[in-house]
Amino acid sequence: MQSKESSGIPRATLASAFILAFAMWVPTFCIPPMEHILKEGLHITHAQASLLFSIPIWMVGAVALPAGLIADKIGFKKAGGIGAILIVLGSLLRTTATDASSLIAFTFIYGVGFGWAFASLPKMISAWVPREKVGIATGIYTAGMFTGNALALALTMPLVFPLTNSVQGVFFFWSIPAIVAIVTWWVFVKEPPAKSLNVESMSRNNVSFRPLLSKMLKNRSLLLLSGFYALHSFYYYTWAGWAPALVMLKGGTPEFAGFISSLTLWIGIPATFIIPRLVHRAGINKPFLWASAITMVISALVWASISLDMTWLLMVLVGFADSAILVIVLALPTEMVQEEEVGAASGLLISAGHIGGAVGPLIGGHTLDRTGNLNTALLILVGIAIAAVVLAFRLPETGPKGWSNN
Repeated sequence: MQSKESSGIPRATLASAFILAFAMWVPTFCIPPMEHILKEGLHITHAQASLLFSIPIWMVGAVALPAGLIADKIGFKKAGGIGAILIVLGSLLRTTATDASSLIAFTFIYGVGFGWAFASLPKMISAWVPREKVGIATGIYTAGMFTGNALALALTMPLVFPLTNSVQGVFFFWSIPAIVAIVTWWVFVKEPPAKSLNVESMSRNNVSFRPLLSKMLKNRSLLLLSGFYALHSFYYYTWAGWAPALVMLKGGTPEFAGFISSLTLWIGIPATFIIPRLVHRAGINKPFLWASAITMVISALVWASISLDMTWLLMVLVGFADSAILVIVLALPTEMVQEEEVGAASGLLISAGHIGGAVGPLIGGHTLDRTGNLNTALLILVGIAIAAVVLAFRLPETGPKGWSNN
């Protein structure tokens, strides 16, 4: 575990992290509101359309671990900057796609950048912020993720698509934040001054990948956390990816469905500031995790019987539960490993989570193709969330009250 003092993260660096977090998600979350348009325009199935949402998540799962290891070697600024470049490249190439094959290929490029950038953010927070404030700082850049996702869901159909009049135009519009992010990241982000030449040398030069990875895989607490995050991501990305379809199956218009679905993300913005402060005051993490997982069980269980005009309530509940889990889980590696290992630990966590997260939306697409509804997918989510509750109870308590017991 790490313990260090810091004067705090520079505002320009934290603002750049917020912008990057915003930019790396919007190219993914503009897909669900347009799923019906993509299906008809590209002559593909619901399952195939879900690939466009799932591929970036798959790539985060594949890339985050090596990116985290590299971030420990070269520093979070270079690692995040490489990711930002690839996000811009892939996002802009998607504006030239004319068929499903080219769109999928360019989405892979964007997804690699996504994973590379994502893994650098926890490393950045760990480098600048003392342990007891990591959750609060994580909440700030996490708010950028929720803001981007919410705007993409809410604005794509009622505003951006009519304005651009094409899928390619939508992709270009949501590429603009990535262009801004690449400039702000390279210009304003700073690495903290090295504590000593000895620490700098050890963290950047003498730590080899294989022993470090082996050490991460032997960390039982980190593996439990990764499993919990994988289950949560399976649930969340299935819910978020098919939320517009869930609402439309109840009779909502595409515009209404996009707005209602975005509530899951809008509620996450204040929650990412509230939850870390509540956790800090309580001195414990676990109750927030298992209570959030239980909320997800209930939401998936009652969706089929709830009326259209009450769907907003479940969107809000899932949004609050998701943001609580996300902001706590992303901060926990800093409490489980040494500072020079945070990139690797975060990479392992993010990889496991997003491999799980990529499976769920594909299952949703297959069930919709076969049955014409998403009821089977919702039942699967109930089981996934129950498993997450079980793992949440098995996690070690890493809050301040847990430290005194270690």
